[in-house]
Amino acid sequence: MATFIPLTDVRAQGREEALAAFVRDAARAPVAPGPVLDARQRPLSDLRISVTDRCNFRCVYCMPKDVFGRDYPFLPHDALLTFEEITRVARVFVGLGVRKLRLTGGEPLLRRNIERLVEMLRGISDDLDITLTTNGALLARKARELKAAGLSRVTVSLDSLDDATFRAMNDVDFPVGKVLEGIDAAADAGLAPLKINMVVKRGTNEGSIVPMARRFRGTGHVVRFIEYMDVGATNGWRMDEVVPARDVVAMIHAQMPLVCADPHYRGEVAERWTYADGSGEIGVIASVTQAFCRDCTRARLSTEGQLYTCLFANDGFDLREIIRGGGDEDHLRRVIAAIWRQREDRYSEIRTAQTARAPKVEMSYIGG
Repeated sequence: MATFIPLTDVRAQGREEALAAFVRDAARAPVAPGPVLDARQRPLSDLRISVTDRCNFRCVYCMPKDVFGRDYPFLPHDALLTFEEITRVARVFVGLGVRKLRLTGGEPLLRRNIERLVEMLRGISDDLDITLTTNGALLARKARELKAAGLSRVTVSLDSLDDATFRAMNDVDFPVGKVLEGIDAAADAGLAPLKINMVVKRGTNEGSIVPMARRFRGTGHVVRFIEYMDVGATNGWRMDEVVPARDVVAMIHAQMPLVCADPHYRGEVAERWTYADGSGEIGVIASVTQAFCRDCTRARLSTEGQLYTCLFANDGFDLREIIRGGGDEDHLRRVIAAIWRQREDRYSEIRTAQTARAPKVEMSYIGG
């Protein structure tokens, strides 16, 4: 049995040689049959794959324009994992228990021929849940191709139905009507029901909460209201700009009565609420005020092949080096399993004002 440098020590040292030693030892470690559990007994069941670090929006809570401006050094194309490389990694994760693959970005629909990647991932297994999160700007033109390639579902980010508010939040003057067209196109293509994600930021769009719930009630689509989070280090997050999920529920309940519902599965990030009259449901994602780290089963693969075990991480593990250095799938399997077994992340449970200011990887780099 290989003896590992503890993952916490690797991170504390922050040295490339320490990471290399961990990966080298991990490559020799056996992987027992059955689910791979982390140090807090959480299984690995969900992989989020960022396919590009670029986006056509500059949302104030994710890619603020004053940081991600015209001269921002986005990754060159040859640094990105190819579709073949992504598929190899995804196949290994599926072998370790992953049943859900989510394509993210940046904006994933900016990646040329993204439907080809969906088709390749679908070739791993017919039983996989393959989803994609998009800002919806390009969805109307891509929905049918994505469905034909094997995509299961789509999640659309939509932060307001008020056009002026929406244009201000995406900061590129993009109209809300175009996103609504994309939602309708996805539904028509057979990708329904959709999930609609709304990040709620106090002083910006909390007035859109009830209109958003009312607009999609009865459509079969599920709106999920997300607390504004301290992801990355560039969005200027402040606790007083967070609208707690309980307040969101109270606002909606006052006009359209809600009933708390059970989760669909372990690790579901959204707390479910159904309308009392049976006309649908909403979700609230309360990473700030009601941490759900204890059930987190998600790993994240960055655009250039870094593996992150938490949305709020400040470093990752380089899988691209293994892939391009000649490592086979068994090598990858051992390394990924070793990384997951030592995972102890619980950032939202231990969040403080100090940790909120600490450097973290940007959400546009590893997806939400």
